[in-house]
Amino acid sequence: MHAVSTKIKRQMIRDNARRPLVLERIPAEQWPTQKGGMIEVWLSRKYLVQVYKEAGGVLRASANRTLLDASGRWQENMTWDEMQEIKRQIGRSDCYAIEVLPRDCDVVNVANMRHMWILPEPLPIGWFLHSSLDAAGSVDGRGG
Repeated sequence: MHAVSTKIKRQMIRDNARRPLVLERIPAEQWPTQKGGMIEVWLSRKYLVQVYKEAGGVLRASANRTLLDASGRWQENMTWDEMQEIKRQIGRSDCYAIEVLPRDCDVVNVANMRHMWILPEPLPIGWFLHSSLDAAGSVDGRGG
């Protein structure tokens, strides 16, 4: 991929400066493309998030930074804390979300994006406050 020109980068920085600090939901008529299953688009100075409806009530949120690196790819290295904050800013703070590390044969790596699958129900695993555990040591009474 060719390097992004300095002029384009300056324009992107100016555009980002006009965007809100927190993610803002973009109306569907302003989306540049209508991708299959896309139900929401969110944008801020730092992030672009696209939310897709998946099977079983699951949502997939694909997130990337809004600035490009010198090679023309989205800037990388989004942290766990940033992903948690993105989930919060798109209104899913009370939901469990997971990231998937696929089998080698299923890897798709075409852009510096992170994906989280937002689940309709809490997972039966995780770090729970001890006060939320029942006498059997579990959230749902099955033990373990």
